[in-house]
Formats: sequence, structure tokens, C-alpha cells
Amino acid sequence: MQPFTTLTGVAAPIDEANVDTNQLCPTRFNKVPRGPQYAQILFHDQRNDTAGQRTDFLLNRAPYDRAQLLVADSNFGCGSSRETAVYALYEFGIRCVIAPSFGDIFDANCAKNGLLTITLPPAICSALRARLRTAPGATLAVDLAAQTLTEGNGDVHHFDIAPIRKRCLLNGFDDISRTQQHGEAILAFERAHRAAHPWMFG
Repeated sequence: MQPFTTLTGVAAPIDEANVDTNQLCPTRFNKVPRGPQYAQILFHDQRNDTAGQRTDFLLNRAPYDRAQLLVADSNFGCGSSRETAVYALYEFGIRCVIAPSFGDIFDANCAKNGLLTITLPPAICSALRARLRTAPGATLAVDLAAQTLTEGNGDVHHFDIAPIRKRCLLNGFDDISRTQQHGEAILAFERAHRAAHPWMFG
């Protein structure tokens, strides 16, 4: 997993509340192997119509088409547990989503794939989105170690994050690599267990 330390990038405002995982990755794409094609899957049914890409959809327009951060409304990522919703965001180039609240499973899936979610009060998120709409191309800066989100005007917002999630993101640890850190202890236990219960392995 790619570590997340700092990020400065274009931010896009998503004003709709309760954006669900089926909007982020429609069900029919759930079996697509992970890869660059997920960049086109993100918000597929809202970004496209029978004529092709819709120019009125935010993420299809410059400079938002190169956004690395989203500032969303409440309950972002609700709905099903599909991890493909995170793949779609990540492959599009989104590494951080800021919102007042998130779907629980989506939030966990983001952390397991190197995508940072930041929870801030509704009033702050609303003000951020308003500023981003009036200043297309405005950037936000995230410093995970310091747990800060900094606006272009210098305003700084501090955010909370669970220590284990922070450590994993900073170091690029997914569930497998976290387990591998305890490899020697696991092998020692297995050897001792075999010695104490040889009849189980005969």
C-alpha cells in the first residue's frame, strides 16, 4: 500500500449528502479487476450519458478533473460494503475525502487502501465547499503526522484519527503487511504448538 504522509492538491466539492457506494462504483462494475480502468468507473452513471461524458458533471471539468481531494457532505460512502468504491476514487486520483461523516465500512475500506478520510464538523465542510465552488482549482494541504488540513488562505483545521490507522497510513501497512510484522512471533508459536501437540500434525 502506498504510504500517506502529506498531500497538497486540487480539491473538489461534492454537495450531495448520502453519496452511496453504488454511485461511486455501480454494481455492474464490481467484478472488474482492479486497475486504471476504475478511474472511468468513478461516478460512472452521473458522469456519463448516451452521448458520452457529461460536461455539466463536476469531475469531468477542469480543474476538478485532476482533483486529489474531495470535500463532501454527510454520510459519504454509505450503502453496500463494496471495496470497489474505494478503488474508483483511488484510481481517479483521490487520496483524501473530507466530510462530516462516512459510511462505517467504506471508511474502513479507505484506510485499508491508503485513502485518508477526515471528519470535520458540518459547518466547516459546508464553508470549505462554498469556497471551492467560488475558486476552482483551489488547493488544500494535508499533513497526516500533524493531523492538520490547511486551506490556501492559511486557515488550519485539526482532525482526529485513530492511532493505529494513522500509523498504518503513514507506513503503508495494509492488513497483510501488519501481520507480517509479527512473522517471527507467529513462527515461534507454530513451532511450540507443534512440539506440544504432535498428534495434531501426524
